[in-house]
Amino acid sequence: MFTGIIETLGEVKKLEQEGGNLHLTIASPITQELKIDQSVAHNGVCLTVVKIEGDQYTVTAIEETLQKTNLEDLQVGEGVNLERAMVLGARLDGHIVQGHVDQTGQCVKIEEKDGSWFFTFEYDPQLNNVTIEKGSITIDGTSLTVVDSQKNNFSVAIIPYTFEHTRFKNYKVGTRVNLEFDVVGKYVSRLLELRN
Repeated sequence: MFTGIIETLGEVKKLEQEGGNLHLTIASPITQELKIDQSVAHNGVCLTVVKIEGDQYTVTAIEETLQKTNLEDLQVGEGVNLERAMVLGARLDGHIVQGHVDQTGQCVKIEEKDGSWFFTFEYDPQLNNVTIEKGSITIDGTSLTVVDSQKNNFSVAIIPYTFEHTRFKNYKVGTRVNLEFDVVGKYVSRLLELRN
């Protein structure tokens, strides 16, 4: 379980394909605090640490994870949003994030406005995921509040701190992102679907 508050950016140092799996080696400021078998969210994807060497660690993404997320888009040298699992009893500053990506979306508009940025993302509505205005959404692991909600797209406002300390500063129109929709909204949507 995570909060969607990004701790730091890691850097992809190595990508190694093995069958349907992809091993990702990441350098990060939190590597020294990690342990083998620990869960860490990478762009919102919960992955298990399998190896630690110096300031670098390795995680493995299976084929299904690669098909449902943007991890296969990563390149060596690219930044990755990182968050360790939340500690029971700690303050929940973001919202409840499972680390299970529901689908990917695409950045379709970026607008700078009075020192902040508005990003609009589009997603496939056929998977029945929904957003609501002022509801929560997780983009590449970052907990955000929806500003404008439409059937297949939504917008979020990004303050300068979040822009500088996450992958948002590198987004362009066309960038593919991981989306995890609000867990409460997913349950309500599923219950309504079962009633029909």
